[in-house]
Amino acid sequence: MSLLFDGRVVLVTGAGGGLGKEYALAFAERGASVVVNDLGADTKGGGKSSAAADKVVEEIRAKGGKAVANYDSVEEGEKLVQAALDAFGRIDIVVNNAGILRDRSFVRTSDLDWDLIQRVHLRGSFLVTRAAWNHMKNQKFGRIIMTASAAGIYGNFGQANYSAAKLGLLGLSNTLAIEGRKYNIHCNTIAPVAGSRLTETVMPPDLVAALKPEYVAPMVLWLCHEQCQENGGLFEVGAGWIGKLRWERTQGCITRQKNQPMTPEVVRDQWDKVCDFTDSTKPTSIQESLQSVVSVLSKVESEQGVTTSSTSAPVASPTPGTNPTAAVGLKLPPTTFTFSHTQCILYALGVGMSTKDPDHLRFLYEGHPDFGSLPTFGVIPSQAAMMEGGLSSLPGFNIDLTQVLHGEQYLELYKPLPTSGQLTSKATIADILDKGSGAIILLDVKTYNGDELLCFNQFSVFVVGAGGFGGKRTSEKAKPLVPPPQRAPDAVLVDSTTNDQAALYRLSGDWNPLHIDPSFAAMGGFQAPILHGLCSFGFAARHVLKHFAGNDPSKFKAIKVRFVKPVMPGQSLQTEMWKEGSRVHIQCKVKETGALVLSGGYVDLHETAEKSPGAPQAALESELVFAEISRRIQDSGSDLVKKVNAIFGWEITKDGKTAGEWTIDLKNGSGALHRGAYSGKPDVTYSVSDDDFVDIVRGKLNPQKAFFSGKLKIRGNVMLGQKLEIILKDPAKL
Repeated sequence: MSLLFDGRVVLVTGAGGGLGKEYALAFAERGASVVVNDLGADTKGGGKSSAAADKVVEEIRAKGGKAVANYDSVEEGEKLVQAALDAFGRIDIVVNNAGILRDRSFVRTSDLDWDLIQRVHLRGSFLVTRAAWNHMKNQKFGRIIMTASAAGIYGNFGQANYSAAKLGLLGLSNTLAIEGRKYNIHCNTIAPVAGSRLTETVMPPDLVAALKPEYVAPMVLWLCHEQCQENGGLFEVGAGWIGKLRWERTQGCITRQKNQPMTPEVVRDQWDKVCDFTDSTKPTSIQESLQSVVSVLSKVESEQGVTTSSTSAPVASPTPGTNPTAAVGLKLPPTTFTFSHTQCILYALGVGMSTKDPDHLRFLYEGHPDFGSLPTFGVIPSQAAMMEGGLSSLPGFNIDLTQVLHGEQYLELYKPLPTSGQLTSKATIADILDKGSGAIILLDVKTYNGDELLCFNQFSVFVVGAGGFGGKRTSEKAKPLVPPPQRAPDAVLVDSTTNDQAALYRLSGDWNPLHIDPSFAAMGGFQAPILHGLCSFGFAARHVLKHFAGNDPSKFKAIKVRFVKPVMPGQSLQTEMWKEGSRVHIQCKVKETGALVLSGGYVDLHETAEKSPGAPQAALESELVFAEISRRIQDSGSDLVKKVNAIFGWEITKDGKTAGEWTIDLKNGSGALHRGAYSGKPDVTYSVSDDDFVDIVRGKLNPQKAFFSGKLKIRGNVMLGQKLEIILKDPAKL
């Protein structure tokens, strides 16, 4: 499917020639309205002419495209953006491309040489982008490109002023990517290599001729398209090659002790370790960066800092002279868990259940005839094995529990969980893996009700800094993750967490202050307390239980997930589900940011769940119609969303029973078709038999007659049905 920009307005600075001209032509060719900005100055910023921009506009118009010229300096950013608003009424995309050179060796760089480069490259990009920002924010869409260079990334002789400005643009872009994320404003940085007026001074003529701008433009167009979710990236691009860059950091070394001065001699002695990129890390946020500092404080305060010898212990480490794998097979002391229906209800509330949904009462009211525990409540009695100090006493390890991260979780139920009683959990160290930068401990926990085995949990915990002991990297004992199918999800459910979600969930037994204390969270590099991973785990599991098992806990068999990124209380969790046989593949995202928080997951259901509500049960003729509707949405989704702005639910019946449910979302993003009921309230819901639906689509049955005869039932805004004609027209293809 072609990437089109119909209805989009693009501003390209420095578009009178070279890369900028190629961007402008490429955007216009694919349907965008383009503002061609060019001051008409020479490569050093001198002079001014309208000829360059006018020529590009003429070329676009000659090909049937839409474009206007602008001759203002990027230092007048408001004027550039106003030109777009005056001509086309909006601004969607800004490509900051304008630039000049004032190459000098550092000692010969004058104040003017320095200031002019900063004004055009860095300040100019800032002013143009700032002028467009609120327009993008209000329309919930924006794409911004910053143009850096290899000189900014690596440095280059004679370009101190240029290099500083270009790397400054990367920092600006990274922050805009963070601030704009929730408004669907994405900002990325490119370092292009192409023949232009600016590169002809530093490249041989034959190389300049070979590195054509058209080998860069496709990358820019992709980054600016609504389908592209890349945000905050840095890319080198040229000659048809594209590479993404990222930061890399050594494990580093602690070079001080508690209440002792830090000396340059210790730094000297540890220098090789400071600079050793073996098992390097790749931080992607300031939070990840700060976590290292917090680790140092924890280590030093526990008086485990480095001595003046030639070695230093990491934050958590194998005890010298021991083999950590000797702990494999070790049985930890049993733990008991006594509970009543109160704990079951508290847990259900903690993972987002509410009396607003009548189906939730069976987990929230002890007097309900089907009252029971949520299946994922099975993690609660077992977590004491990990949280009550068992790991801290492993032979061969010196573990700082502040450095233990929960990586993956597997839960399998053998019997429905009781709603009260006393359970006993027995934990075993199943395996220990050496990941270099840390160790993974697989903790198997079996939970019993008397002599009856109720459930099995496998905690996969990562101990930061405890690797490097020469152990194996993988284990056949680990419950594997499974990637989701390569197709659109069969169902998507979204639930909002509350600002108090973590405060509520912790009452089920996870008392880590990271989830409640702002000052403690700040020490970990977080702006605020984060949600428990097992809370997100509970949200995702109950989404599957609701959609594919009719909220019947007896149909739940097992669940496995990997914890990827934290969730902030108040954010919305979006669970995407793919059903294949008795397995439902799942992944969970933060709806506001698109960040993946649970990956590689699945829920296994007992075979009887195959006939549960929401699951496809029989071949329907309407399946083909919805497949064509999905294709039409993909082809012109953004336009449909603008024209329709509504969500339609469909209940397809067979022999008087619901046989299939569909959601046509023409309100969010680029539009989408999902199998299954909408998690919220659709604007309008249709209920119709499979045969009658196909007859309506083919024109054999008049929709109004179907409605008045009772064959077509409609709930919600009936008038919105007129807008469906957009995707139901041309019935022959349907």
